[in-house]
Amino acid sequence: MTLSDLSIKRPVFAWMLMLGLIVFGAIGFGRMGISQLPDVDYPVVNISVALEGAAPEVMETQVTDVLESAVMTIAGIKDISSSSRRGSARITLEFELEHDIDDAMQEVQAKVSQAARNLPKEIDPPVVTKTNPEDQPIIWIALSGDRPVADLMNYTNDVLRDQLSIIEGVGEVSMGGYVDPALRVWLDSDKMDALQLTVTDVLGAISAQHAEQPAGYIDTGKKELNVRVLGEAPTPEAFSRIVISGRGGSAIWRTYHIGDVARVEDGLADVRRITRNWGRRAVGLGINKQRGSNAVATAKRVKARLEQIKKTLPEGMHLEIVNDATRFIEESTRELNFTLVLSVILTSMVCWLFLGSWSSTFNVLLAIPTSIVGSFLILYFMGFTLNTFTLLGLTLAIGIVVDDAIMMLENIVRHNEKGEGRVRAAILGAREMTFPAMAASVAILAIFLPVVFMQGIIGKFFFQFGVTMTAAVMLSLLEALTLTPMRCSQFVDAERSLWIGRAMDGLMERARRSYAGLLGRLLDHRWAVILASLAVFAVSMALIPSIPKEFSPAQDQSRFLARVQMPVGTPLDVTAKAMEEAEKWAMAQPNIRTFMANSGGFGGGQVNQGMLMIAMKPPAERVPLPGQKRPPTQQEFMRYARKPLNAIPGVRRVAIQDPSLGGFTAQRGFPVEFSVRGPNWDKLGEYSGRLMEGMTASGKMADVDTDYQEGMPEVQVVPDREKAAARGVSVASIGDAVNSMIGGVRAGKFTRGGKRYDIRVQLLGKDRRDPGDINKIWVRNNRGEVIRLSEVVKVEQKTTLLTISRKNRERAIGVFANVAQGASQEQAIKEVERLAKKILPDGYRVVFSGTSKTFQESFSSLTFALVLGVFVAYMILASQFNSFLHPFTVLLALPFSLTGAFIALKLGGHSLSIYSMIGLILLMGIVKKNSILLVDFTNNRRREGGLGVNEALLEACPIRLRPILMTSFATIAAAIPPALGYGPGAETRVPMALVVIGGVLLSTLLTLLVVPCAYSLMAPLESRRHEEALKTALKELGETADGK
Repeated sequence: MTLSDLSIKRPVFAWMLMLGLIVFGAIGFGRMGISQLPDVDYPVVNISVALEGAAPEVMETQVTDVLESAVMTIAGIKDISSSSRRGSARITLEFELEHDIDDAMQEVQAKVSQAARNLPKEIDPPVVTKTNPEDQPIIWIALSGDRPVADLMNYTNDVLRDQLSIIEGVGEVSMGGYVDPALRVWLDSDKMDALQLTVTDVLGAISAQHAEQPAGYIDTGKKELNVRVLGEAPTPEAFSRIVISGRGGSAIWRTYHIGDVARVEDGLADVRRITRNWGRRAVGLGINKQRGSNAVATAKRVKARLEQIKKTLPEGMHLEIVNDATRFIEESTRELNFTLVLSVILTSMVCWLFLGSWSSTFNVLLAIPTSIVGSFLILYFMGFTLNTFTLLGLTLAIGIVVDDAIMMLENIVRHNEKGEGRVRAAILGAREMTFPAMAASVAILAIFLPVVFMQGIIGKFFFQFGVTMTAAVMLSLLEALTLTPMRCSQFVDAERSLWIGRAMDGLMERARRSYAGLLGRLLDHRWAVILASLAVFAVSMALIPSIPKEFSPAQDQSRFLARVQMPVGTPLDVTAKAMEEAEKWAMAQPNIRTFMANSGGFGGGQVNQGMLMIAMKPPAERVPLPGQKRPPTQQEFMRYARKPLNAIPGVRRVAIQDPSLGGFTAQRGFPVEFSVRGPNWDKLGEYSGRLMEGMTASGKMADVDTDYQEGMPEVQVVPDREKAAARGVSVASIGDAVNSMIGGVRAGKFTRGGKRYDIRVQLLGKDRRDPGDINKIWVRNNRGEVIRLSEVVKVEQKTTLLTISRKNRERAIGVFANVAQGASQEQAIKEVERLAKKILPDGYRVVFSGTSKTFQESFSSLTFALVLGVFVAYMILASQFNSFLHPFTVLLALPFSLTGAFIALKLGGHSLSIYSMIGLILLMGIVKKNSILLVDFTNNRRREGGLGVNEALLEACPIRLRPILMTSFATIAAAIPPALGYGPGAETRVPMALVVIGGVLLSTLLTLLVVPCAYSLMAPLESRRHEEALKTALKELGETADGK
C-alpha cells in the first residue's frame, strides 16, 4: 500500500497530519529568534593586557611575545595576531571553526596562567574573553548633558550601567568615552623640592597610613562586637591630612602632610578618550546581546527600560539612542515576511489561471502552509533563527513546494477528465506520479546535500539555508504523496467552473498542438538543435568576466562609520577639535538623523584617531544632495561624506566603513584586507607604503588605510650608569621616579558610595609639559640624599612606532580599503595581487584576511559544492531510472539555467555574490524537475504503450507541457516579489531572485526543445540485453519484474 492509498482510505488521518504541521509550525515560528544572519560561533579568543606607561616595544617583547609563546602550543589554532601599543597589548587567537569556543577559552586561560610568572610584576592580570562578530553592540546609547563631566561618569558607573546590565537578553554593556572615577593626588614639584621630599616618600606614606586591615570581633559574654580599624581616609580632605612620616625611611623632625606637597581631589582617571553627541560631552553605552537571544526582543526591552530611566534622569542630562542595528534587522525581517506573503499570492494567481477551478486551486495552495509553516517547526527544533538565509530560502521555496502538488493534481485531473470517478482517479493518478515526484524531490535534495557539508564560515551560513530548503522540499513531497491525493478524492472536479479556466484550456490546447508540431520538426534536425543550444551556452559563458564579483553586496542599513586619523603624535585635545569640525558638518546634514563622535578610540590609547558613528534617516525621509534630483542611498552619501571630512584641517586620512559588509568575518570587515609580511620591519613599512600608493592610483580602491603608524615622538630617559653608581642611585629608582611622576601610578584604593576607586599619584600638569621637566625630578640615593635626575640621566627625543602588529608571531603591517565606485571586490583583490608581484621581492608576501580571504574561499567552496551536487544528482537519477544515459538527458537543463541566470544578472546590473550563488544552487535543483517529467513520461509511454522513441516523445512531451509551464511560472511568480527590490535588505534578495527567474525562464524554454532531441539521440545507445535476459529469467522462476 502506497502513502497515497493510505491517505485516501483514511482521510481524517491526512487532515490531522496537515493540521498538526500547520499548528505546531506556527507555534515554532512565534518562538523563533530574529537576527540578520545565522548565529555562528566564531572560535575567537582575545587576550587583553595592560601595563600602564609601557612603550610598544616593551609590550611586544615582555608581554606579547611571552603570551604568544605560551598559547602557540594549543591545538586547533588557525591564526594568531597581536597589537602592541603604549600601555596595552591585545592578542587574538582564531581557532578552526570546528573547535569548541568554550574549550578553547579554557585552554587559553590555562596557558596564560602558566605564563603569568614570566610577565612583569606591575602588569594587570590578563583578561581572556571570547568574541564574535555577532557580539557587536546591537544598540549604542549616548548619555550627554551640560553637567560636569564627572557627573556623567559617576551616573553612568553608579546607576545607568547597572540598570542596563540586568535587562533580560543583555550580555555586556560596552562604554565609549567613559573614564573611571579616581582620587587624584597631584604632586607639586616646587613644594616637594622645598621640603626635600620625593615621590617615594609620598607613596610610602599612602601605603602605611591609608590601610584598613581586618580586626575580628570581641565576645563579652553578653554580646558580640565587631572590631574595625578605620585606617583609610574617608574623604579627599582627610586624605590630604595623611602624615608623611619619613624621608627615605628616616624619621622627619617636622610633621608634613600630603596636602603640603599635593592637591587631593575626587576626580577622574587620565582622559584618553572623549565622546560627544550633538556637540555635548557624552558617554556612549553599547548594548551587546547574549548569545542565542533574540536581538530584536532584547532591543525592545532596552528601549522600554530607557523610557523608564528618562523619567528619573538628573536635570541637565539626556539619553538618546544613537545607533540601533536591530531596526534594520526588524525591518528587513518584516519585509521578508511580507515578501513571503506576496509570493504566496502571486503563486496562487498562477495556479488559479492555469487550473481555472477554485477547488483545484485551493487544493494546490494548501500545500504552501503545510510545507512552509511546517518547516518552521523543524527550524525551531534545529535552533535556527528567522534570518536572511532561512527566510529567503522559504520565499524561493514557495514555487518549489507547489510543484509536486501541481504534478499530482494535474495527473489526477487528467484521469478524471477520462471519466474516472474522483477516488479512482486519485488512486491511479497518485500511483503514476509517485516515482516522478520522489525523483524530482530527491534530485533537488541532491544539490543541497553538498551544501550542508561545506566547510568554513560560508558552510555555517549555508547549512541553515540547506536545512531550510531540505525541510520545505521533504514536507512538500510528503504533502504531495498524502494530502493532495486525499483532497482530490474528496472535492476536486475536472470541469472548469470559471470562464478563465475554459479560456486557459483553449490556450493550452493551442499551445500543445503548436508545441507538438514544432517538436516534430525539431526531431528531424536533432544535431542542429543540440549545436545551437551549445552555442547559446558558450556565448552566455562569455558574460561571466563582465559580471562583477563580490562576497556580499553592500546594503542600505542607514548607518555607517567614518574613521578619522590625525598625524602620529597628535594630542587628544587637537584630535577632539578636529572631531568637533566633523560634528559641525554632520549637524548641518539634513540626511543624518543622529550621530556620536569619539576621539581617542573607544578603548582609549589611540589619541590621534577619531570615529564618527552616523545614523542616517530612512530612505523615504532623505532629501537630494546638492546638484542631485533624487535622495541618496547610503553608499552614495558615504562617497559624498569623504570630501568634506578629508578637508578638515589637520586630518591625515578618513576611512568610511560600511557595517553591512562586516558580518561574515572576525576581522575588521573591509572588502579589501590583507597584511604584508617579511623579515625586515623598515622594509615592510616601505613596501606597504608603495602598495597603498598603487592601490589608490589604480582607481579600484578608496579609503586605503593601514595599522602601521610610524613617527611617534618618544622621550627616552637614558641612565648614565657610571654617574648613577657614583651618586648611589639605582636604575630601578630612576625608573620608579619617572613612572610615578610623569606617567602616574596607582597607589591604592579609595572608597566612595560603597564602591572602590583607584588612588592615582602624578605630577601637576604644569610640571610635566616639557621633556626637560624630567630633569627636575628628585630621586633618593642609597644614603638618603636627594639627587636631581639631570645629574644621572640624559633625556633624548626620537621617533618610534605607535603600534606594533604581528601575524602568526612575525611582524606584519595590515592594509585595508573599500572598493571604489564602478569596481568590484574581485577586481580590487586582483589589483592587489598584481601590485604585490610587482613591488614585493623574495621573502616578502601579501596574506589576505577577513572578507577578502572569505571571498576567495567561498567562491571555490561554492563551485565545488555545485559540481559535487551535480555528481550526486547524477548518481541518484541513475539509480532511480536504472540507466546511465537518462541522467545525462535530465541534467541537460542545468547549463541552460546558468545561461538564463547570467543574462539576468547582467541585464539587472547585479553582481555574482554569495546570494546569487544561493540562487544558482537553488536553480540546479529546480530545473531538473521539468526534464524528469519529460524523460519519465516518455519512458512510461515506450514501456506501456510499446511506442517508438520519437512517437513516445511526440505523445508524452505535449501532455507534460501544461504541468511544466505551470510549475515553472509558479516558481517565477514566487521569485517576483523579492526581485522587485523594495524595502530594507533588497540588495541581498534581488540577485538571488533574478538568478531564479532568468534561469527557470530560459531553461524551461530550452528544456522543452533540447531535452527531447537529446533523448532521441541517446535512445539508440540504450542496451536492452540485460532487461530482456532478466525478464526471461524471472519468467522461468515464476516471478515478475517487481519481485512478486
